[in-house]
Amino acid sequence: MATPAKPGGQLSKVVVAFLDGRRSRGYVLDFSPMRDEFTLLPLENPMQARGEKVDLVSLKAVFFVKDFGGNKEYRPPESLGPPPQQGRKIEVVFRDGETVLGTTQGYNPTKLGFFMFPADGGDNNMRVFVVNRNAVRVKFVS
Repeated sequence: MATPAKPGGQLSKVVVAFLDGRRSRGYVLDFSPMRDEFTLLPLENPMQARGEKVDLVSLKAVFFVKDFGGNKEYRPPESLGPPPQQGRKIEVVFRDGETVLGTTQGYNPTKLGFFMFPADGGDNNMRVFVVNRNAVRVKFVS
């Protein structure tokens, strides 16, 4: 499943989570789940700068966010609640212990990764691209 294109080639805000614990913020225009790299554009003058090539194999996930500031007070739900209208409930656990709950329509363990959508609409994440090989556990939940 591809990420929905933004109208008119608009940039998407992302937080890139590297395996080594670093997090980078910036914009993407050329992200595709079919390619193993993308360009992370800087926060300042993103359309004027060259950006940095990022290899997906060095990441745990790409978080497509509403806002770069986030909400430090926000606590994600511990369960997923009622069944989703679309997709299946899924839980992803990363090597660093971070757990993400949400839904997906396109999990396939043989692919590079998949998109999932947060369990709670109050989350700052709009969607998350999980790199399959760098997740410790991916399971469907009821």
